[in-house]
Amino acid sequence: MTQQREIIEELSQFIKKNQASEEEFNSLALHIFNYQYKHNLPYQTFCRQKGKTPRLVKNWRDIPYVPMNAFKEVPLTCTNPEAAVRVFMTSGTTQGKQGKHYHSTLEIRELSMIINFKERFMKETDRIRMGILFPTEEEMPHSSLAHYLALVMKEFGTEDSCYLLKENGLHMEKIISELEHAEKTGEPYALLGASFSFVHLFEELERLGKTFNLPRGSKILDTGGYKNKSKELDLNEFYQLLERYFGVERINCINMYGITELSTQFYDNGNEVVPSVKTGPSWIRTRVINPLTGEEVAEGERGVLVHYDLANFNSVLAVATEDVGMAVDEGFYLFGRVQGAEARGCSLAVEEFIQMAKGTAQ
Repeated sequence: MTQQREIIEELSQFIKKNQASEEEFNSLALHIFNYQYKHNLPYQTFCRQKGKTPRLVKNWRDIPYVPMNAFKEVPLTCTNPEAAVRVFMTSGTTQGKQGKHYHSTLEIRELSMIINFKERFMKETDRIRMGILFPTEEEMPHSSLAHYLALVMKEFGTEDSCYLLKENGLHMEKIISELEHAEKTGEPYALLGASFSFVHLFEELERLGKTFNLPRGSKILDTGGYKNKSKELDLNEFYQLLERYFGVERINCINMYGITELSTQFYDNGNEVVPSVKTGPSWIRTRVINPLTGEEVAEGERGVLVHYDLANFNSVLAVATEDVGMAVDEGFYLFGRVQGAEARGCSLAVEEFIQMAKGTAQ
């Protein structure tokens, strides 16, 4: 059995169990770090420059994290990038340059997503009729969100589930037909899509003077920011509008938080109160750091979120985001993108990574 296959088997069991002690998480994290250090050469060089080798690192918190924008600079993969079964790319909205996340297999990523989604969004329901407010995988083959939503519909949608966009935007006739069908039949309905798609939908429904009262058991999932594709809405206003236009209580309006550079997603338990607490499954953990020092901030203080995702076995398991958050009991609050000194700290981290890993991606 190859080392990669061994890690996939171990991870698969770990994810299916979906409960882990600190010791179990630590043990598998160190095993994966050892594998990544050995096979991901830009990352190995970076770790060595920081004096963090598998021999010296004994706790998952000490595994060197890579800034998310490093995915724009070098191929961070333990296998040949040319042999990747899928390459997910970031939107490139901030700098125009796209980050690339190489996947040697989608086996673990999909297992992670299915088990997590079932527990956090579907709960006792096996399948639900779904409407997807996002392009298909065929239209956006490098979008991790397009893949996520296609997998969601395949695994958890009824056969009547469908996409609700057309080439030039929202397919309003189809959307109205789907929502009216749900109202008429009393069959629970789920609307899922990017947050900015919902903003466009609010505008269209306002123009048409239409609101709906979806049946009990209906749910809404929104994800992502607005990415300059719609006007920005205050969080409270956003969830008020979801409730107003679709009649779905805010406790059943779930936000999914994920980034292309990770393989696991976070969810909240509804948005009656915002910001809501985001939590993840047993195979991902989060630290909140000061990006200028790299040190963890005190409890109750804001800092930059760093995620340790064991499902990221083929790239790097420790990724520093550019999102500001605050640790709470079982998860964290998400406050949006970094600005000011924190943004400068994130830029310095990227510069440091490039400098240390320089020349290894040739």
